Amino acid sequence: MDLGIAGKTALVCGASKGLGYGCAEALVREGVNVVIVARGAEALEAAAAKLVAVAAGSPAPFVKHVAADITTEAGRAAVFALGHEFDIVVTNAGGPPPGDFRNWDREAWIKAVDANMLTPIELIKATVDGMAKRGFGRIVNITSSSVKSPIDILGLSNGARSGLTGFVAGVARTAIAAQGVTINNLLPGSFDTDRLKGTMAGTAQKTGQDFDTVWEARKKNIPAKRFGTPAEFGAICAFLCSLQAGYMTGQNVLADGGAYPGTY
Repeated sequence: MDLGIAGKTALVCGASKGLGYGCAEALVREGVNVVIVARGAEALEAAAAKLVAVAAGSPAPFVKHVAADITTEAGRAAVFALGHEFDIVVTNAGGPPPGDFRNWDREAWIKAVDANMLTPIELIKATVDGMAKRGFGRIVNITSSSVKSPIDILGLSNGARSGLTGFVAGVARTAIAAQGVTINNLLPGSFDTDRLKGTMAGTAQKTGQDFDTVWEARKKNIPAKRFGTPAEFGAICAFLCSLQAGYMTGQNVLADGGAYPGTY
């Protein structure tokens, strides 16, 4: 399927690896110009080189990278120094650490809310009016399946990402919806990423089990009996950015291999 977005320009955050990279690669394969952002310069440069190698179309889309912390004002300024006219924005920031809520102080909560709620809102605020004026825009926020099915040790993430979800539910249904702009959230379940490995290592340490036992047990609890891949996550993201997805907005799209047990 031709997604109809070749030649558009996307900002993809947290794109040096994992789910962010999967989204960037899927967009580049569709002929989308991408600006990728992440904190680690070396990993980001390597990711940019890989994206250039898979770039499709004639002319091939450009790939630019900015090594910056998107959760800071300085980081966002570095990105927007390239311009504000992004047609697609994929927000993504590393989730806060797992733990027991009894051990989190105010600083931990503020850091989580700043990274996983306020940063996406700032990116939306900086780009959405330009999208509306041009008559096309796609914003995809990478959140978490914990928004629908909370995970006890991820309380910081549960809270901050749920706040973003509530905000998006309102703003996605304002006048921008009639101006060709959609805002959706993409909720990953268990995907084979460094983030998952870190969480599983924490679980192993907490329970006294070895890592492989925890890893295999987690897979068995997923109806698909496997973890997702960044590439298939990226494909879902690319569809949400497509012309064909123009009638979807304010939605929470869950990709978890069937793990969520609810009907709705």
